[in-house]
Amino acid sequence: MLAWSIAAAQFAPQNGSLAENIVHHLRFIRAAAKLECKVLIFPELSLTGLTGESGLPSPPGIDQLQPLTDAARQHQITIVAGLPVEENGQRSKGVAIFSPDTAKPYTCAQGNGTCLTPESRYISVFNLNNDGCDLSPQASLLATLTSTAESQQSLNTQRLQWFARKHAIAVLKSNYSCDNFSGGSALWDETGQLIVRADQGELLVTGRKSAQGWQGDIIPLR
Repeated sequence: MLAWSIAAAQFAPQNGSLAENIVHHLRFIRAAAKLECKVLIFPELSLTGLTGESGLPSPPGIDQLQPLTDAARQHQITIVAGLPVEENGQRSKGVAIFSPDTAKPYTCAQGNGTCLTPESRYISVFNLNNDGCDLSPQASLLATLTSTAESQQSLNTQRLQWFARKHAIAVLKSNYSCDNFSGGSALWDETGQLIVRADQGELLVTGRKSAQGWQGDIIPLR
């Protein structure tokens, strides 16, 4: 089996400061690259920070995201970050997917998670709908970007563990570590077994898949 190293960033955003958040993202990307990770995910709205009473900010332009596009290519790592997207005049939570092989990120609504596989560059966004589950049979990992408060952690954990077990797919979750957010970034294997889970702090939750299964670690950001 092809070995595969992945990571989830658990960090505190700079609300409303795209430039500062991009710099912060780059710190995590460099740390993940040193660990030879091929996938790195961030929490939802990671590029703009958590929203306030005014709602979602304007989506950033593609040119503003160029540092992350360059980093994905330089380090040969797929990056999934959170940002607002706009469609038909309506803003919603979305994802920007930076691939080593593309000149600009792919952006779309966040959905229920991003599906990835180590054997190819296949990436898609997964949604639950009225017809059921559109999870791709090619997917090896569901990466979910959350901003889950401490009071919601237990329910969120149960849901993701159930999903991993039901669909026989590993699940990687990235969450914030600030204010009321108690961390909880984690990785579950294809049976729903918890491999690694973080508490408070800015860090990387890492997972490595080999013929022996998944191994996890927690790497503090220095």
